[in-house]
Amino acid sequence: MPAPALFITAGLSQYAGAAVAVGLFAAMPPHTVAWLRALVGAVVLLALVRPWRAPWNRATLTETGLFGLALVGMNMLFYIAIGHLPLGVVVALEFAGPVVVAARGHRSARGRAAVALAAAGVVAISVIGLDWGGASGPAGGGLPARDLALGLVATAGASACWAAYMVLAGRIAAARDGQSSLAVGTTIAALAYAPLALPWAGPAADPALLPAILGMALLSTVVPYMLDQVSIRRLGTAAFALLNALLPATATVVGLVVLRQRPGLWDLLGLAAITVAVALTGRSAQPAAAPPEPA
Repeated sequence: MPAPALFITAGLSQYAGAAVAVGLFAAMPPHTVAWLRALVGAVVLLALVRPWRAPWNRATLTETGLFGLALVGMNMLFYIAIGHLPLGVVVALEFAGPVVVAARGHRSARGRAAVALAAAGVVAISVIGLDWGGASGPAGGGLPARDLALGLVATAGASACWAAYMVLAGRIAAARDGQSSLAVGTTIAALAYAPLALPWAGPAADPALLPAILGMALLSTVVPYMLDQVSIRRLGTAAFALLNALLPATATVVGLVVLRQRPGLWDLLGLAAITVAVALTGRSAQPAAAPPEPA
């Protein structure tokens, strides 16, 4: 399957899982829901990938641990943000991190124009399109200023973690089996973040919530991040980062269909600018050198 098709499939799966997660926020805090996603995802990944078959040393374990901390930290902050802001808005704001990564990898006029268009799209969606006087909440209602500030701070933190994840994922994919690193890194992060989330995880023992928790983990962690490890090997870090420009559109569609969050005019204009940016970089991006994919 072509790498862009894998990427789009991963995006649809990821934000469908996020929509399931929003329904769990009434039972547990968002960061605990994200941690449960990582915990269940780690167990499934360990069973599927069996990373102990790969060679490990202190250096690879350290890099993999940092990769996992960035990934799960991004998800915890992201879930906090979508508890206060619409899904598409959060993803658009979060895109600032990958834009920085992409700017490092594209030095041609085409690449610079693409980055500028992507940045303009983010501004149109988040700065102009967001109602700063009475922002729309996850369900379309007004938000108090404190909730708006918390959502924006969490989104900024998630953006920084996303940029770190992109860089580390590119290094890992170019050097070794990215899926084994994903399994080990997610496991390390789930253990490291347990003290921050476990005290609020009691409702997860309710049998009625278990299908939603498992579905969220499969849709948001196992499927998209395993596909990401394949896509980034074929595309390279810079092209992969700019393809992430599709994610605000994907998140907006999922938010509209599942959560009934309607985009405004500026949202649509921003998404159009981001789409053009992706088209500009599609011909100039070169895949990073990487070993053959594991069977």
